[in-house]
Amino acid sequence: MSPNTYPSVNAERLWQRHMDMAKIGGTPGGGVHRLALTSEDIEAHVLLVQWAEARGFSVALDPMGNMFLRREGSDPSLPPVSSGSHTDTQPNGGRFDGITGVLTAFEALETINEAGIETRYPLEVAIWNNEEGARFTPACMGSAAYVGFTDLDDMLSRKDQQDTTMGTCVEELAKALPQAQPRDLGTPIAFFIESHIEQGVKLETSGNVIGAVTGMQGYRRFEIEVIGEDAHSGTTPRSRRKDAFVAATDMTRAMREVLWDDEDEMRYTIGRFDVLPGGVSVVPGQVNFYVDLRYHDKATLDRLADEIPEICKSHADPCEMRIVDTPSVDPMVFPEDVVTSIEAAAERHGYGHERMYSYAGHDARHVARICPAGMVFIPCWKGISHNEAERAEPEHVAAAAQVISDILIDRAAA
Repeated sequence: MSPNTYPSVNAERLWQRHMDMAKIGGTPGGGVHRLALTSEDIEAHVLLVQWAEARGFSVALDPMGNMFLRREGSDPSLPPVSSGSHTDTQPNGGRFDGITGVLTAFEALETINEAGIETRYPLEVAIWNNEEGARFTPACMGSAAYVGFTDLDDMLSRKDQQDTTMGTCVEELAKALPQAQPRDLGTPIAFFIESHIEQGVKLETSGNVIGAVTGMQGYRRFEIEVIGEDAHSGTTPRSRRKDAFVAATDMTRAMREVLWDDEDEMRYTIGRFDVLPGGVSVVPGQVNFYVDLRYHDKATLDRLADEIPEICKSHADPCEMRIVDTPSVDPMVFPEDVVTSIEAAAERHGYGHERMYSYAGHDARHVARICPAGMVFIPCWKGISHNEAERAEPEHVAAAAQVISDILIDRAAA
């Protein structure tokens, strides 16, 4: 298409859809608490389907709970050109992380539909299940299972802190969407593009609107269980204690020292730390915690991550320790032609743009295993994310949708 014939997205409609979605699981602090496949997250899926059916788009659901909204192309035998992200949030998270990628993709389909543009390839909005990993671990569960990176039965058996399985939740989602057609995991996708808030300050600092993401750092994650012995806090002297909390904190402090880097590029996080039995006057007999280690160089990442089990073992005494090295993900690079297509779309509409790296993990990482994929970043206020204060500007959200729309048109017309 010529530069002047790409249809313009409806920025006002797109922003209103964000505000409507933000009401589902909305918090008093202006954020959103919508964990994966809770009643609130299922309600968000139902609302998306209502909007899709009003446009004549079809809906499909796979065994992992990933949902797909589809606008048919002229050749139904072709795999879809797709965009999307996720609807789930972190606990008391923000209004834009994930859902912006879903809503900009949906706005792109609406814009293309209203313009009467016939595409050869079908167009789809993908809503990947449990990207955040806040209710069920691991994160990016839906996209990972879809491409075969993780085992479906294993993922469906995962439990939240109330012992509810992911499989039970997927069944609840399916009940809420009786009109959804079944879709097999691994069904081919021709192309995938995901928009997202940056969750950093690079774009805000430079004043650019569009980030053409070149790649994504890898991660290693560990589930660690420290087993001591419950004891009375008043009557048990230090010499007789098997204090799981003391052992666990010794481990985490030692890891911090080993993983410290002066360049501040290594990302070492313990985001969950459960002390059991949780009694005020009980010496903790068990601690479960989770290590998230991320870096852009695989060799360095693996070298340091491989030290973690020995660090934990050397600081466990007098407790016992169990550690599980969960599936790791290598650093990755997006195809050059996808990056340049993002730059071309931004240039076409006069959006300032730059190339950048993603330090956060996203579903596009896994989808890139089965098709060409890429990511578009937009600024977020002060880089704040996973927080009720998370904020993006309406014009930036619209810019992401415009870039996504242009790229879908180009890819689906091929």
